[in-house]
Amino acid sequence: MELNAERVAAAVRAALEEDLGGGDVTSEATVEASAQARGWFVARSSGVVAGLPVAREVFRQLSGEVAFSPIAAEGESVAAGARIAEVAGAARALLAGERVALNFVQRLSGIATLTRRCVEAVRGSGARILDTRKTTPGLRFLEKYAVRAGGGVNHRIGLYDQVLIKDNHLEHLRTIAGSLPEAVRLGVLRARARGGAGMVVEVETETLEMVDAALEAGADVIMLDNMSLDEMREAARRVRARRTARGGERPITEASGGIRPEALSQVAATGVDTISLGALTHSAPVLDIALDFAPVT
Repeated sequence: MELNAERVAAAVRAALEEDLGGGDVTSEATVEASAQARGWFVARSSGVVAGLPVAREVFRQLSGEVAFSPIAAEGESVAAGARIAEVAGAARALLAGERVALNFVQRLSGIATLTRRCVEAVRGSGARILDTRKTTPGLRFLEKYAVRAGGGVNHRIGLYDQVLIKDNHLEHLRTIAGSLPEAVRLGVLRARARGGAGMVVEVETETLEMVDAALEAGADVIMLDNMSLDEMREAARRVRARRTARGGERPITEASGGIRPEALSQVAATGVDTISLGALTHSAPVLDIALDFAPVT
Protein backbone atom coordinates (compact mmCIF):
# COMPACT_ATOMS: atom_id res chain seq x y z
CA MET A 1 0.00 0.00 0.00
CA GLU A 2 2.20 2.80 -1.26
CA LEU A 3 1.30 6.47 -1.30
CA ASN A 4 2.83 9.02 -3.64
CA ALA A 5 4.72 11.37 -1.31
CA GLU A 6 4.41 14.40 -3.59
CA ARG A 7 0.65 14.02 -3.94
CA VAL A 8 0.26 13.54 -0.18
CA ALA A 9 2.30 16.67 0.46
CA ALA A 10 0.17 18.68 -1.99
CA ALA A 11 -3.11 17.45 -0.45
CA VAL A 12 -1.88 18.28 3.04
CA ARG A 13 -0.63 21.68 1.96
CA ALA A 14 -4.04 22.56 0.52
CA ALA A 15 -5.83 21.36 3.65
CA LEU A 16 -3.55 23.37 5.94
CA GLU A 17 -3.96 26.50 3.84
CA GLU A 18 -7.73 26.08 4.04
CA ASP A 19 -7.74 25.67 7.82
CA LEU A 20 -4.92 27.93 8.98
CA GLY A 21 -5.17 30.88 6.64
CA GLY A 22 -3.05 33.55 8.31
CA GLY A 23 -2.44 31.48 11.43
CA ASP A 24 -3.98 29.80 14.48
CA VAL A 25 -5.02 32.94 16.32
CA THR A 26 -6.33 31.07 19.36
CA SER A 27 -3.17 29.07 20.05
CA GLU A 28 -0.97 32.06 19.33
CA ALA A 29 -2.92 34.01 21.97
CA THR A 30 -3.04 31.31 24.64
CA VAL A 31 0.01 29.03 24.22
CA GLU A 32 3.62 30.17 24.58
CA ALA A 33 5.81 29.66 21.52
CA SER A 34 8.23 27.55 23.59
CA ALA A 35 5.59 25.20 25.01
CA GLN A 36 5.86 21.48 24.33
CA ALA A 37 3.08 18.87 24.34
CA ARG A 38 2.40 15.21 23.72
CA GLY A 39 -0.74 13.55 22.42
CA TRP A 40 -2.19 10.27 21.24
CA PHE A 41 -4.54 9.47 18.42
CA VAL A 42 -7.16 7.24 20.07
CA ALA A 43 -9.84 5.19 18.34
CA ARG A 44 -13.16 5.89 20.02
CA SER A 45 -14.77 2.98 18.18
CA SER A 46 -13.40 -0.22 16.66
CA GLY A 47 -12.30 -0.14 13.04
CA VAL A 48 -9.49 -0.36 10.51
CA VAL A 49 -6.69 2.20 10.54
CA ALA A 50 -5.69 4.13 7.42
CA GLY A 51 -4.07 7.50 6.80
CA LEU A 52 -1.40 7.76 9.47
CA PRO A 53 1.28 8.67 6.87
CA VAL A 54 -0.90 11.61 5.88
CA ALA A 55 -1.20 12.73 9.50
CA ARG A 56 2.58 12.54 9.82
CA GLU A 57 2.91 14.83 6.81
CA VAL A 58 0.55 17.36 8.41
CA PHE A 59 2.84 17.80 11.38
CA ARG A 60 6.00 17.65 9.26
CA GLN A 61 4.82 20.63 7.26
CA LEU A 62 3.94 22.57 10.39
CA SER A 63 7.15 22.07 12.33
CA GLY A 64 10.49 20.30 12.20
CA GLU A 65 10.19 19.87 15.97
CA VAL A 66 7.31 17.36 15.95
CA ALA A 67 7.83 13.60 16.26
CA PHE A 68 5.05 11.39 14.90
CA SER A 69 5.14 7.72 15.89
CA PRO A 70 2.58 5.23 14.55
CA ILE A 71 1.43 2.62 17.04
CA ALA A 72 -0.99 0.74 14.77
CA ALA A 73 -0.14 -0.40 11.25
CA GLU A 74 -2.03 0.71 8.16
CA GLY A 75 -4.84 -1.76 7.56
CA GLU A 76 -4.78 -3.02 11.14
CA SER A 77 -8.04 -3.65 12.98
CA VAL A 78 -8.14 -1.90 16.36
CA ALA A 79 -10.54 -1.97 19.27
CA ALA A 80 -12.29 1.02 20.77
CA GLY A 81 -9.92 2.81 23.12
CA ALA A 82 -6.76 1.76 21.28
CA ARG A 83 -3.98 4.28 20.81
CA ILE A 84 -3.02 4.27 17.14
CA ALA A 85 -0.30 6.96 17.03
CA GLU A 86 1.70 9.30 19.27
CA VAL A 87 2.72 12.84 18.48
CA ALA A 88 5.05 15.08 20.47
CA GLY A 89 6.71 18.44 20.04
CA ALA A 90 5.87 22.11 19.71
CA ALA A 91 2.45 22.62 21.28
CA ARG A 92 1.36 25.26 18.79
CA ALA A 93 2.16 22.94 15.88
CA LEU A 94 0.23 20.07 17.44
CA LEU A 95 -2.80 22.28 18.03
CA ALA A 96 -2.61 23.78 14.53
CA GLY A 97 -2.48 20.38 12.87
CA GLU A 98 -4.94 18.55 15.11
CA ARG A 99 -8.11 18.97 13.04
CA VAL A 100 -6.53 18.53 9.63
CA ALA A 101 -4.74 15.36 10.73
CA LEU A 102 -7.90 13.97 12.31
CA ASN A 103 -10.00 14.80 9.25
CA PHE A 104 -7.69 12.77 7.04
CA VAL A 105 -7.32 9.82 9.41
CA GLN A 106 -11.00 9.64 10.34
CA ARG A 107 -12.12 9.78 6.71
CA LEU A 108 -9.62 7.23 5.42
CA SER A 109 -10.08 4.90 8.38
CA GLY A 110 -13.84 5.05 7.84
CA ILE A 111 -13.42 3.94 4.22
CA ALA A 112 -11.01 1.17 5.24
CA THR A 113 -13.43 0.01 7.95
CA LEU A 114 -16.43 -0.21 5.62
CA THR A 115 -14.30 -1.93 2.98
CA ARG A 116 -13.10 -4.53 5.49
CA ARG A 117 -16.70 -5.23 6.51
CA CYS A 118 -17.61 -5.81 2.87
CA VAL A 119 -14.57 -8.02 2.27
CA GLU A 120 -15.49 -10.13 5.28
CA ALA A 121 -19.07 -10.45 4.02
CA VAL A 122 -17.90 -12.25 0.86
CA ARG A 123 -15.02 -14.21 2.39
CA GLY A 124 -14.86 -17.75 1.05
CA SER A 125 -16.85 -16.95 -2.09
CA GLY A 126 -13.89 -15.94 -4.25
CA ALA A 127 -15.50 -12.60 -5.06
CA ARG A 128 -13.42 -9.44 -4.73
CA ILE A 129 -14.68 -6.05 -3.55
CA LEU A 130 -14.02 -3.11 -5.90
CA ASP A 131 -14.36 0.62 -5.49
CA THR A 132 -15.58 3.13 -8.10
CA ARG A 133 -14.84 6.69 -9.25
CA LYS A 134 -17.45 8.08 -6.83
CA THR A 135 -14.81 9.83 -4.75
CA THR A 136 -14.15 13.25 -3.24
CA PRO A 137 -12.69 15.51 -5.96
CA GLY A 138 -8.95 15.88 -5.43
CA LEU A 139 -8.74 13.07 -2.86
CA ARG A 140 -9.35 10.02 -5.05
CA PHE A 141 -5.82 8.69 -4.64
CA LEU A 142 -6.17 8.78 -0.86
CA GLU A 143 -9.64 7.26 -0.79
CA LYS A 144 -8.62 4.44 -3.12
CA TYR A 145 -5.58 3.87 -0.90
CA ALA A 146 -7.97 3.47 2.04
CA VAL A 147 -9.94 0.87 0.08
CA ARG A 148 -6.74 -1.12 -0.38
CA ALA A 149 -5.97 -0.75 3.33
CA GLY A 150 -9.34 -2.34 4.03
CA GLY A 151 -8.62 -5.29 1.75
CA GLY A 152 -10.53 -4.10 -1.30
CA VAL A 153 -9.31 -3.77 -4.87
CA ASN A 154 -9.13 -0.58 -6.91
CA HIS A 155 -11.21 -0.38 -10.06
CA ARG A 156 -9.92 2.00 -12.75
CA ILE A 157 -8.32 5.12 -11.30
CA GLY A 158 -9.72 7.50 -13.91
CA LEU A 159 -11.01 7.76 -17.43
CA TYR A 160 -7.54 7.17 -18.84
CA ASP A 161 -6.48 3.72 -17.61
CA GLN A 162 -9.35 1.41 -18.62
CA VAL A 163 -12.17 1.40 -21.11
CA LEU A 164 -15.62 1.20 -19.48
CA ILE A 165 -18.48 1.40 -21.95
CA LYS A 166 -21.47 2.49 -19.86
CA ASP A 167 -25.15 3.04 -20.52
CA ASN A 168 -24.78 6.56 -21.93
CA HIS A 169 -22.13 5.37 -24.37
CA LEU A 170 -24.38 2.49 -25.40
CA GLU A 171 -27.37 4.77 -25.92
CA HIS A 172 -25.30 6.75 -28.40
CA LEU A 173 -24.08 3.60 -30.12
CA ARG A 174 -27.63 2.25 -30.33
CA THR A 175 -28.51 5.09 -32.70
CA ILE A 176 -25.90 3.62 -35.03
CA ALA A 177 -26.22 -0.12 -34.34
CA GLY A 178 -29.98 -0.36 -33.89
CA SER A 179 -30.19 -2.30 -30.62
CA LEU A 180 -28.40 -2.50 -27.28
CA PRO A 181 -26.81 -5.93 -27.95
CA GLU A 182 -25.48 -4.61 -31.26
CA ALA A 183 -24.34 -1.44 -29.50
CA VAL A 184 -22.33 -3.64 -27.09
CA ARG A 185 -20.62 -5.38 -30.02
CA LEU A 186 -19.85 -2.10 -31.77
CA GLY A 187 -18.58 -0.48 -28.58
CA VAL A 188 -16.15 -3.28 -27.79
CA LEU A 189 -14.93 -3.30 -31.41
CA ARG A 190 -14.29 0.44 -31.37
CA ALA A 191 -12.60 0.27 -27.98
CA ARG A 192 -10.25 -2.46 -29.18
CA ALA A 193 -9.32 -0.36 -32.21
CA ARG A 194 -8.72 2.73 -30.07
CA GLY A 195 -7.05 1.23 -27.03
CA GLY A 196 -4.79 -1.45 -28.42
CA ALA A 197 -4.11 -4.94 -27.13
CA GLY A 198 -3.01 -3.88 -23.66
CA MET A 199 -6.11 -1.87 -22.71
CA VAL A 200 -8.73 -3.60 -20.57
CA VAL A 201 -12.17 -3.25 -22.14
CA GLU A 202 -15.22 -3.45 -19.88
CA VAL A 203 -18.83 -3.06 -20.95
CA GLU A 204 -21.96 -2.52 -18.90
CA THR A 205 -24.81 -4.94 -19.54
CA GLU A 206 -28.38 -4.97 -18.24
CA THR A 207 -29.76 -8.12 -19.88
CA LEU A 208 -28.56 -11.63 -20.68
CA GLU A 209 -28.76 -10.76 -24.39
CA MET A 210 -26.26 -7.98 -23.79
CA VAL A 211 -24.05 -10.40 -21.83
CA ASP A 212 -24.05 -12.76 -24.82
CA ALA A 213 -23.12 -9.88 -27.12
CA ALA A 214 -20.25 -8.89 -24.83
CA LEU A 215 -18.99 -12.47 -24.82
CA GLU A 216 -19.10 -12.66 -28.60
CA ALA A 217 -17.35 -9.31 -28.94
CA GLY A 218 -14.50 -10.36 -26.63
CA ALA A 219 -14.92 -7.95 -23.71
CA ASP A 220 -12.42 -8.41 -20.88
CA VAL A 221 -14.86 -7.47 -18.12
CA ILE A 222 -18.66 -7.70 -18.23
CA MET A 223 -20.49 -5.50 -15.76
CA LEU A 224 -23.84 -6.88 -14.64
CA ASP A 225 -25.73 -3.71 -13.83
CA ASN A 226 -28.85 -3.79 -11.66
CA MET A 227 -29.56 -7.44 -12.46
CA SER A 228 -31.59 -9.74 -10.27
CA LEU A 229 -29.78 -12.49 -8.38
CA ASP A 230 -31.11 -15.09 -10.83
CA GLU A 231 -29.89 -13.05 -13.81
CA MET A 232 -26.46 -12.58 -12.22
CA ARG A 233 -26.23 -16.30 -11.51
CA GLU A 234 -27.03 -17.18 -15.14
CA ALA A 235 -24.69 -14.52 -16.49
CA ALA A 236 -21.85 -15.79 -14.30
CA ARG A 237 -22.51 -19.33 -15.53
CA ARG A 238 -22.35 -18.25 -19.18
CA VAL A 239 -19.13 -16.33 -18.63
CA ARG A 240 -17.47 -19.24 -16.79
CA ALA A 241 -18.45 -21.55 -19.64
CA ARG A 242 -16.81 -19.20 -22.15
CA ARG A 243 -13.66 -18.98 -20.01
CA THR A 244 -13.49 -22.76 -19.77
CA ALA A 245 -13.94 -23.15 -23.51
CA ARG A 246 -11.15 -20.66 -24.19
CA GLY A 247 -8.87 -21.90 -21.44
CA GLY A 248 -8.21 -18.41 -20.10
CA GLU A 249 -8.94 -16.09 -17.18
CA ARG A 250 -11.06 -13.60 -19.10
CA PRO A 251 -13.70 -12.36 -19.27
CA ILE A 252 -14.58 -11.70 -15.66
CA THR A 253 -17.90 -10.56 -14.22
CA GLU A 254 -18.56 -7.47 -12.13
CA ALA A 255 -21.82 -7.07 -10.22
CA SER A 256 -22.79 -3.42 -9.86
CA GLY A 257 -25.67 -1.06 -9.30
CA GLY A 258 -27.00 -0.08 -5.89
CA ILE A 259 -25.66 -3.13 -4.09
CA ARG A 260 -26.03 -2.73 -0.33
CA PRO A 261 -23.35 -4.07 2.01
CA GLU A 262 -25.94 -6.26 3.76
CA ALA A 263 -26.76 -7.98 0.44
CA LEU A 264 -23.16 -8.80 -0.43
CA SER A 265 -23.22 -12.45 0.62
CA GLN A 266 -26.21 -13.13 -1.63
CA VAL A 267 -24.59 -11.39 -4.58
CA ALA A 268 -21.30 -13.23 -4.05
CA ALA A 269 -23.16 -16.55 -3.96
CA THR A 270 -24.22 -16.04 -7.58
CA GLY A 271 -20.66 -16.75 -8.68
CA VAL A 272 -19.64 -13.29 -9.87
CA ASP A 273 -15.94 -12.51 -9.81
CA THR A 274 -16.08 -8.96 -8.47
CA ILE A 275 -18.59 -6.63 -6.83
CA SER A 276 -18.23 -2.85 -7.12
CA LEU A 277 -19.70 -0.48 -4.56
CA GLY A 278 -19.72 3.28 -4.79
CA ALA A 279 -20.70 3.33 -1.12
CA LEU A 280 -17.14 2.45 -0.10
CA THR A 281 -16.06 6.00 -0.84
CA HIS A 282 -19.20 8.11 -1.11
CA SER A 283 -21.06 6.85 1.95
CA ALA A 284 -18.53 5.48 4.43
CA PRO A 285 -19.03 6.99 7.91
CA VAL A 286 -15.86 8.37 9.46
CA LEU A 287 -14.18 6.33 12.15
CA ASP A 288 -14.44 8.16 15.47
CA ILE A 289 -10.87 9.09 16.41
CA ALA A 290 -9.68 11.71 18.90
CA LEU A 291 -6.36 13.35 19.61
CA ASP A 292 -5.93 13.35 23.38
CA PHE A 293 -3.26 15.73 24.72
CA ALA A 294 -1.21 15.46 27.86
CA PRO A 295 -1.00 18.75 29.81
CA VAL A 296 0.88 21.48 27.95
CA THR A 297 4.19 22.37 29.64
